[in-house]
Amino acid sequence: MSVQERKQRERAERERLIVATARQLAEEQGWDAVTTRRLAERIEYSQPVLYSHFRGKREIIGAVALEGAAELAAELRAASAGAAVLAEGVRGRVAALARAYLDFAERNPAVYDAMFQLDGGLVFAAEETPEALKDGFAALLETLKDVAGEGVEAGLLTEVFWASLHGLVTLSRAGRLPVGDAERRVRLLVSRLAVV
Repeated sequence: MSVQERKQRERAERERLIVATARQLAEEQGWDAVTTRRLAERIEYSQPVLYSHFRGKREIIGAVALEGAAELAAELRAASAGAAVLAEGVRGRVAALARAYLDFAERNPAVYDAMFQLDGGLVFAAEETPEALKDGFAALLETLKDVAGEGVEAGLLTEVFWASLHGLVTLSRAGRLPVGDAERRVRLLVSRLAVV
């Protein structure tokens, strides 16, 4: 391995460590606790080393969001595939998508905030949208295109489904919806959406 390759590998490892540490700190104490000083202390690197990877907290939030989007896409695809293997039909696959999305948000609140609530400097719904974000949307679209129905644009239906799930996450986390009705909400959403 050349010196250049070793340096690139070490740089990538430091970057992964910074992102993982920021994510852990945010999940434990919230995003307000994520500062370059605290990150430098936790990973035992100087603040200038952090700044050589990320210009600031905004870029770190963006990196966490991209990592989370990739994880969410994988979980959504696994949920849909699992429902397909169990021969649950399109309705079952859509319900599995909804449950996987809601479960991901519940298990990873700080990552979810990085993805959809905080400014990570990422562009959504545009040509320059990062691939990880596009893939997260595609993971929903792959199943929902099967329920779009005649005359309904699958992308638009996916946006409405995603917005519904995001609303459920946001309102539930804020204590605005009664606890314990998550499964009933999923069944209602799917019954109105998946008419096939």
